[in-house]
Amino acid sequence: MSKSFAVIGDPIDHSLSPNIHSAAFREMDLDSSYIAYRIPKGELEEGIEGLKKIKIDGFNITIPHKVEMMKYLDKIDESCSLIGAVNTVTNTDGILKGYNTDMDGFLEPFKKKKLNIANTKVLLLGAGGAARAIVAGFAKEKAKSITIANRTLGNAENLAEFAKKIGLDANAVKIEDVKDTAKNFDIIVNATSVGLRDEPSVISLEGISEKTIVYDIVYMPINTDFIKKAKEKNAIIIYGYEMLLGQAVRAFEIWHGVEAPYNAMKKALLGGF
Repeated sequence: MSKSFAVIGDPIDHSLSPNIHSAAFREMDLDSSYIAYRIPKGELEEGIEGLKKIKIDGFNITIPHKVEMMKYLDKIDESCSLIGAVNTVTNTDGILKGYNTDMDGFLEPFKKKKLNIANTKVLLLGAGGAARAIVAGFAKEKAKSITIANRTLGNAENLAEFAKKIGLDANAVKIEDVKDTAKNFDIIVNATSVGLRDEPSVISLEGISEKTIVYDIVYMPINTDFIKKAKEKNAIIIYGYEMLLGQAVRAFEIWHGVEAPYNAMKKALLGGF
């Protein structure tokens, strides 16, 4: 039985997901296809109807539909309801079930590298898109505390409230007030879009050590200025592509119910750069 999958969003032409999943299908000898399907803002409902008509087996959701898509689901798993956004859907005879793989995708590299999160002090830059899933991940893994730094303090404060609700000690600061405090944290995560266009890192990494974990969720370019500065300090690096890969692996396992071919997917992803 041939299966079909897609990623929906707008813009979509830059998506690396078709490459990653197609490589996994080839590796596992699965009769499946995966396409990128552009659905503009405001046309989600018709787009979903179209996908149901062609009996799509599953799809990923990217910007700008991750929150609105929640309205069209028949069932959701707990990560989805906690984060309030969906990025992976299964279609079983027209019944749509939503998942959010952002949290597992984010945590995957820590597990792969056997890096500890319990009792660490975390600095999170940004309070947008993926930040809520990241906070949920740190709460789940029992980090000691999180400081959320954002340009708009209000958004950081809302996220800090969410963190406290799910049992993670949190506070909010403006990004310019981080100054040279990065050295006081065990894990520093960039969840802002700064770095996409090779802009300089939003904070100074002065004083961090080779034990500091520095994680940039921006994956294009692979070596952002933030990552370069962390490398100069010999910090432990986690790249954005590792999160992307973690998300793809999780989606694959939700859809196919078997372990994903990690290395084949990684090769396809890095070949896309």
